[in-house]
Amino acid sequence: MTMPTAAEGPSLADALATEHAAVFAYGVVAAFSDPTRATQVAADAAAHRARRDSLTDTLTAAGLTAPAAAAGYTLPFPVVDPITAAQLAAQTEADIAVAWRAVVEHGETEDTRSLGVAALTDAAIREANWRVALGTDPVTDPFPGQP
Repeated sequence: MTMPTAAEGPSLADALATEHAAVFAYGVVAAFSDPTRATQVAADAAAHRARRDSLTDTLTAAGLTAPAAAAGYTLPFPVVDPITAAQLAAQTEADIAVAWRAVVEHGETEDTRSLGVAALTDAAIREANWRVALGTDPVTDPFPGQP
């Protein structure tokens, strides 16, 4: 990957901050999820950790600021059972999609735009999987990442 430009730095930093929040959220999801979803939760959490670590390395190598994770995060609603855990996972993926869509919109280089598209696509797929688990109709968001 080519180094991101300084102009791409803010949207990439926002995406990294959102990935930090996703890693935190998936810890809560894991604590309250139906045990039959353990594999899905673990895979999704691992995907966010990998994306977070890769983006941290990319920003650091480019001499751009890579925001650190916060000590804690405020959840958008109380998580108390497997249903609210699945809802949190779906909401987390929707939030991730917004952040990565901004990377695509502000990307100046092909590599940055490609990274954004891949991350946005991954988030949309994970969100759809959680929406299936919740019985949400429709299962897909027609415009993932659009606020």
